[in-house]
Amino acid sequence: MPNSEITENGSILPDFNSVAAVRHRRRRGLSDLITRYLMTMGGIGVIIAIVLIAFYLLYVVLPMFKPASLEQLASYTVPGEATAETVDYFMEEQHEIGLRVTGDAKLNFFNTGDGSRVKTVQPLKGHPSEITAYSAGDPSQALLAFATSTGEVLLVKHRYEVTYPGDKRKIDPYVTYPLGDAPVKLTERPIRLVAAQSDGEQTTIAVLTDDRKVVLSSFIKEQSFLSDEETVERKNGAIYLDSPASHMILDIEQRELYIASAYGTISYYDVSDKTAPRLIQKVNAIPQGERITSLEFLSGGISILVGDSRGVIAQWFPVRDQENNYTLQHVREFDSQDEAIKLIVPEFFRKAFLAMDESGMLGLYHTTAHRTVKLKQIHDAGINALAIAPRADAMLAETASGERLQFWEVDNEHPEISWKSLWGKVWYESRQQPEYIWQSSSASSDFEPKFSLTPLTFGTFKAAFYAMLFAVPLAIFGAMYTAYFMSPKMRAVVKPSIEIMEALPTVILGFLAGLWLAPFTEKHLPGIFMLLIALPVATILMAFIWQRLPASIRQSVPDGWEAAILIPVLIVAGAVALSLSQPMENLLFDGNMPLWLSQELGLGYDQRNSLVVGLAMGFAVIPTIFSISEDAIYSVPKHLTTGSLALGATSWQTMTRVVLLTASPGIFSAIMIGLGRAVGETMIVVMATGNTAIMDMNIFEGFRALSANIAVEMPESEVGSSHYRILFLAGLVLFLATFVFNTAAEVVRQRLRTKYSSL
Repeated sequence: MPNSEITENGSILPDFNSVAAVRHRRRRGLSDLITRYLMTMGGIGVIIAIVLIAFYLLYVVLPMFKPASLEQLASYTVPGEATAETVDYFMEEQHEIGLRVTGDAKLNFFNTGDGSRVKTVQPLKGHPSEITAYSAGDPSQALLAFATSTGEVLLVKHRYEVTYPGDKRKIDPYVTYPLGDAPVKLTERPIRLVAAQSDGEQTTIAVLTDDRKVVLSSFIKEQSFLSDEETVERKNGAIYLDSPASHMILDIEQRELYIASAYGTISYYDVSDKTAPRLIQKVNAIPQGERITSLEFLSGGISILVGDSRGVIAQWFPVRDQENNYTLQHVREFDSQDEAIKLIVPEFFRKAFLAMDESGMLGLYHTTAHRTVKLKQIHDAGINALAIAPRADAMLAETASGERLQFWEVDNEHPEISWKSLWGKVWYESRQQPEYIWQSSSASSDFEPKFSLTPLTFGTFKAAFYAMLFAVPLAIFGAMYTAYFMSPKMRAVVKPSIEIMEALPTVILGFLAGLWLAPFTEKHLPGIFMLLIALPVATILMAFIWQRLPASIRQSVPDGWEAAILIPVLIVAGAVALSLSQPMENLLFDGNMPLWLSQELGLGYDQRNSLVVGLAMGFAVIPTIFSISEDAIYSVPKHLTTGSLALGATSWQTMTRVVLLTASPGIFSAIMIGLGRAVGETMIVVMATGNTAIMDMNIFEGFRALSANIAVEMPESEVGSSHYRILFLAGLVLFLATFVFNTAAEVVRQRLRTKYSSL
């Protein structure tokens, strides 16, 4: 061999300076360099990807917390006759056409951009009576009510027809008359207050005359089955007041009537039977000595907003008690303004409203979030009238002098978002008390979105808790036995078999859990609990018998294969426990354990519950915890175990006092990684639980987790909406939770490694 040396004993040493050797070293060095850079780039790429995910989640979530803004776009002379008193303003959905309603019952339609006139309608033109009262119905109905000194009422609805001639949008306003274009006679006396609602099939009008009498009239349209002929049935009723009234409002369902006196008393009437209205309650809504200055319904017609002379706005709504009776409850109040509340303008579809005080200070509020969104001084001399667009993206404000009209752009996309609405207890409309609720949508038009993440977070950790309760003992003890006591040949079969379980898709586990395990568990519930006793007892009993067997029999089984004997024993024990399930259920639980739990212990039972999820998810988590723990235990240096055994310790003492301590960093990491897997699990939770967002540690009740909620609701959410962004916030919460778990696991692992590295 050229360029080689021969040693004294005859062996040949290669020549490391040969050309081939140098080339080999260079190739290996280059390969090591490329591998090192690829590994570094891969690690950095993972970190960059995680950071980008976090930043994208923040990018979607942060706009929810953007403060509201108001920008004045135009200011012009009040449309129509400047000498006429303005009683109300409105805008159509595109906020291109506005409507000014004056005290002489004129409807002036105009362009909101410059105030130019579009159309003027005078529904009471030529009518000899004086207009003595005016009110508007629910904003979504666009209903106007004009009452006269002769006891008549005319109802008008303003409508807008949208066409696209030449691909350009054109909006034409027009009016309709629910009860005809002639005023309806209700009373012989002058009307001081009027309230009306109309839904197409039924129209209800309430008027207060100067003698403190409230006259109720309901008009119900009925269509003949044999022809298209319509008839109108009229029902009348009356209420007699014992004190003067300053405000009167009727709900959109035409069932509730609220009458307020200027000195703070609100009377709550049930008028579902118009012929026999019933007083339900009379409450003092404000402190003595103050005055009610404004009274309006919140969107949906359930809550009322009471503004007073202190500048405080209170929300009240009916609450059903345990006897199914409704009483008016004070829910919350807003005290951000200092002057008397002059105007309250609710938004059309959200539980938000605008409030104007005597000084010209405008407040934007949201009731569910209990949040003052924005305060802004609109005009130093005050505002006379105020209107909000249906989409809550524009506003009209008439100055106190009645000469100028301001057109404002409103940017208030997410007023319902606050720390309290996301994480705190909220008293929602029609609920008996403050609660944590997630309910993002409903078919009802008066629905109040409920975006509490607390029950979803609770459900996430509830699922992880029961999964880890099932998985950790089995995985850790299995890893201990496999790594330390099992024979190498048996370990070569068992370890890969358990690890391959991790490749099973979780959608399959969820499918089996929801369609097979859940009904099976409900049918064999006593047997499931008997398994918890039968399997450990069978194992201990078999160990006791094994120790009493002759040595020749015990020695016939190779060391480390004893566990194989337990397999048929556990199968038989499980079969016996399940076979005794029905007899035990008949004997102890009257043949129905789920019903017995509900009636005797007050524990509700859902077929798809936490027990099912814990079993299925625990089965999915076991391979992860087992594999990492087994590797950690198996990697403990042999000199530690042999030294312990040589000093007289038993195998169990060596395991618990030497091996586990040394392997504890790896075992802890395994548990935390398994916990992170359980927290982020989606498909099993979606398919194996009822997806009910409740907060209850009952193992027989379902729940809804953050991950499952994202999977279920993200396809149905509107891009950019509050619902959409809150789902991303839920993803951010999951991201932070797993980050915290992994960080804590790494910190504890490093400390354990430092502590026990000297062993």
